[in-house]
Order: sequence, then structure tokens, then C-alpha cells
Amino acid sequence: MNQKTPSDETLTQSSNTVWHNATVTRERREKLVGHKGVLLWFTGLSGSGKSTLAHTVEERLHSMGCRTYVFDGDNVRHGLCSDLGFSEDDRKENIRRISEMCNLFLNAGVIALTAFISPSEEDRKKVKQLTGDDYFEIYCDCPIEVCEQRDVKGLYKRARAGEIKDFTGISAPYDIPQNPDLVVDTSGKQALEDSVEQVIAALANRIAIEK
Repeated sequence: MNQKTPSDETLTQSSNTVWHNATVTRERREKLVGHKGVLLWFTGLSGSGKSTLAHTVEERLHSMGCRTYVFDGDNVRHGLCSDLGFSEDDRKENIRRISEMCNLFLNAGVIALTAFISPSEEDRKKVKQLTGDDYFEIYCDCPIEVCEQRDVKGLYKRARAGEIKDFTGISAPYDIPQNPDLVVDTSGKQALEDSVEQVIAALANRIAIEK
């Protein structure tokens, strides 16, 4: 008998589950931490600098007294999504799980940051539909040539040699965001600290923090 994977099954909600509204509301949690929750969704090609920027922004927010957490692509695949591969269906399920997890963190009044390629515009729209006005999309704009130069894992080289199938930017498409909330040039023309300032400035009014 063939064992089914999560991507083989149709996801349905049990009729026996009911959403429980806690007495401690999101508004009360946000009042306690002193800022609103928001989802910073960093998207871009492999090697575009998503993780570096996301973690550096988190460091800055943490120093400002904000409650934060970065969902890093590799880290998530060590646990929450360790059963998923890199097929199109599994990638969609990976993003779905992350968006649901981030939504819970938003309810906790946390600033959630993600660093995923998330190549599909359709999948990113689904995340936005789930999280609504809390969704803040940041496109890390970096030419593929620069991404390949930073390829410390050798993934681009293997993809061009045909050793890795469906590799985003080489043998699989990347949908450039149509209407991102922010575009950051991560090609190296702009210093990392300047990129961080760009993100923080864009967030200042949105999450009620002071720079």
C-alpha cells in the first residue's frame, strides 16, 4: 500500500472543531508589548539576501523592545515541514503551514518575519488573504547573476548541471511581486544597514513604534 503524503490529501476541517476565543485578546496582548503585530514577508530568489535582511531587521526591532520571531526557510524544514519535499504541491503546503503559524503569532501580538523564496504570486496572495492588513510584503530585488555569485551551497551550479530539478530561477519560475509593500535593492548597491533603515521606516507608522 502506498503511503500518502500531506500533499496527496485534501485538507478538510473537522466538523468537531470550534474556534475558541480566549479571554486574553490580541488587543490586550498588543497593549502589553507596546506595538501591533505584523507579518513581514520577505520574498526573493535564493541568495537574494532574504534571511540576512530579515534577521538584521529582527535584531534592530529587538533592540527597540519589540517581540519578534523569524521563520527561516531551512529552519522550518527541520521540524514543522520536515515531511515535505520540493515538488510544486509540497512547496504550496509549506507556505500554507507557515502562513497559518504566522497568523497565530500575529494573534499573540508578535512581529513575525519570514524568509522564503515563495515564488508563486498565487501562494503569496493566499497568505495575504489569510492575514489581511497585517501582511507586509518585502521584495528583495537582486539579479540572478548576483545570487549565483553568492551561491555558498552550490545550488545554482547543481541546478544548471541538471542535478536539481525545479530550481527557482533556473528550471522553475519566480513570479516577481506585482504590488509589494516595499522593494529593497539587495544586490549590494545599498548597504545592509540602509536596507534595514528602509524597512524600519516603512513600518514605523504601521505597527506604532518609534524609530
